[in-house]
Amino acid sequence: MIIAGAEIPRGPMVKSIKVSITREKRTRDYIPEGSISLNDEDAEGIIQPHNAALVISILNNKYQVKRILIDPCSSSNIIRWKVVEQLRLLDQIVLEAQVLNGFNVACETTKGEITLLVNTTGTVRQMKFYVIEGQMRYNALLGRPCVHDMREVPSKLHQMLKFPTPKGVKTVHGEQPAAREMFAVEKAPLIPKELSSKAVEKPVKGTNVE
Repeated sequence: MIIAGAEIPRGPMVKSIKVSITREKRTRDYIPEGSISLNDEDAEGIIQPHNAALVISILNNKYQVKRILIDPCSSSNIIRWKVVEQLRLLDQIVLEAQVLNGFNVACETTKGEITLLVNTTGTVRQMKFYVIEGQMRYNALLGRPCVHDMREVPSKLHQMLKFPTPKGVKTVHGEQPAAREMFAVEKAPLIPKELSSKAVEKPVKGTNVE
């Protein structure tokens, strides 16, 4: 879960006396009335039981970007610097630093932000991403800004998300094998207590214990 924090000031601090907020009017695309439902048939072909996250692929700048994590608990969309570099869009990054807070109170300072045209099953939307340079198991994360804007209904259980369009409800299937690989929990090998004690008492010459 990612929570957007405050922007990092780049100039002298000026005390604000009065703040006014202007809400921009926005014209939404016409969406026909209807309902989005999920049932047992939608879960056919999914390995059960499972606890996999919802991971999909998207198209951007004629490239297919895999390992996109859908996280409705996050208040920001984020993308790795390396991915933007591979998309050859580094020149479109706006260098504006901001602090992102994680669920464990860990902070990450962004390198900037970028607006990308995201193609999801033929539906193209402009989305703002915060660019980070840190290591992640996924290439990008789509949070509430994406979920709310596209009126998506994601389901990790069914490994899919659905969203309405003027031409009907579209479905994006999750990539369960990729999700299981990304978030696999590996067991550390057990070292016998006797061997562990000897290794501490008699370290091998020329090695460092970190």
